[in-house]
Amino acid sequence: MGKQVLVIEDEPNIVEAISFILARDGWSVGTHANGETATEAVLANVPDVLILDVMLPGRSGFDILQELRGDPATRTLPVLMLTARGQKKDRELADRLGVSRFMTKPFSNAEVLEAVRDLAGPTAS
Repeated sequence: MGKQVLVIEDEPNIVEAISFILARDGWSVGTHANGETATEAVLANVPDVLILDVMLPGRSGFDILQELRGDPATRTLPVLMLTARGQKKDRELADRLGVSRFMTKPFSNAEVLEAVRDLAGPTAS
């Protein structure tokens, strides 16, 4: 079984770029773009790492993260949160909710790849 990452992001160009670099690195990449059904998508097939956008249609990434941290199946799931708004209050809220790592857009492909590898742990390399 390969390494699995789920990308919950509604901007197609970002989804495409992240999917490409991770697939090239050997990851099995799933994608989802709707905030309202994001939690169900994660729970249906819990990935090794979750990449979660803050601003999604229907529901915020913060709400989704809070729900995932409240579920025993996803309490320790590594979550890389992406946002176009890198304000201190957003980072603080993400930290309080239990985010594993926080990254501000725009980011480089290398940054995302390194973060996902780090979050997955030593067996992912």
